[in-house]
Amino acid sequence: MSKTYSTALEKETAVLVAVADQHTSPAQLEEHLEELAFLVSTSGAKTISTFTQNLPKPDIRTYVGKGKLEDIHAYIKSKDVDIVVFDDDLSPSQVRNLEATLECKILDRSLLILNIFSIRAKTSQSRTQVELAQYEYLLPRLTRMWSHLSKQKGGIGMRGPGETELETDRRIVRDKISLLKKKLVKIDKQSFIQRKNRQRMVRVALVGYTNVGKSTIMRLLSKSDVFAENKLFATVDSTVRKVVIQHIPFLLTDTVGFIRKLPHGLIESFKSTLDEIREADILLHVVDVSHPFFEDQYDIVNKTLAEIDSAEKPTLVVFNKIDKYTKENKITLDEAVLHFKEMHLGRENEQVVFISATNKLNIAEFRNMLYEFAEERFYTIFPNYLKKDPY
Repeated sequence: MSKTYSTALEKETAVLVAVADQHTSPAQLEEHLEELAFLVSTSGAKTISTFTQNLPKPDIRTYVGKGKLEDIHAYIKSKDVDIVVFDDDLSPSQVRNLEATLECKILDRSLLILNIFSIRAKTSQSRTQVELAQYEYLLPRLTRMWSHLSKQKGGIGMRGPGETELETDRRIVRDKISLLKKKLVKIDKQSFIQRKNRQRMVRVALVGYTNVGKSTIMRLLSKSDVFAENKLFATVDSTVRKVVIQHIPFLLTDTVGFIRKLPHGLIESFKSTLDEIREADILLHVVDVSHPFFEDQYDIVNKTLAEIDSAEKPTLVVFNKIDKYTKENKITLDEAVLHFKEMHLGRENEQVVFISATNKLNIAEFRNMLYEFAEERFYTIFPNYLKKDPY
């Protein structure tokens, strides 16, 4: 009997490291690490352990203290760990010091998110945006990337004799960044023309924290086969579908999810994608109400919307996964709705609705509220359009 061997690649193993200050509760720290582990899983690796330390702020040299670093080093050596992932951005010197001490691959939160975006990006626009963000992340960290930095090279075609390979590498990366920015300008112009052609339509954008169910709601409303998966950043490319509720047509856009500590360079690179939000008439802010820290996620999204000048748009807050919340807390839907309304969560220009997109709970109420938002905007654009009796 012949033996069979698996050709599947073995998953890389990862250790997670986080620092908690005096403002971070144990429950929050646990949630942060769970999210980081989810990011690692989405990237295709497997988390096998976590290390945490309470510090007023991360150590400027090695992120964690000397004793904790020794503990991490001993563990990764004993378990032959492939990657150590840190729940904050690391400076180039921190990465250099950590690699020298731990002798394995070091990833910070931004690089991990960039890696996921590079996997998820499908269109020319999103691939270019991610590549630009990756090169901008790479540029200040080139000092740790090479083992040949002491060598010199010069001669024909070089900037001058004695130019180090590091300087050459930096110049190559800067040239690549310049090229990608020019390419994005061209793509942005094409995207602007596409969006301009939609100006005579009501535009609705789905926004929210990553993995809250935006794509599931998109599929529900548009009855189209939009990709949805229980992973972070399942959607990177914006998807636009035409939806008609009763007699009112509008364009519905599914956008990239936000996340805690979203890399600023990624926000800059995804400017044209975020323009879909900036230019929308109405926002559907989807919140996973079953998440233990959904209030924090709600605030993070609102802060990001404020950064892109979109916080004051007419907004319908869609509290999704209400069935999971009622089941976990052993209460009725009416009791849950009353509880959330008493919290006064939301701004003056927001209305709220509670649904389960997966189990199609309260969808009729959701569609009616969305219809009212869309109808008001529709008759602002077409004031002379003959109103029809929706019934």
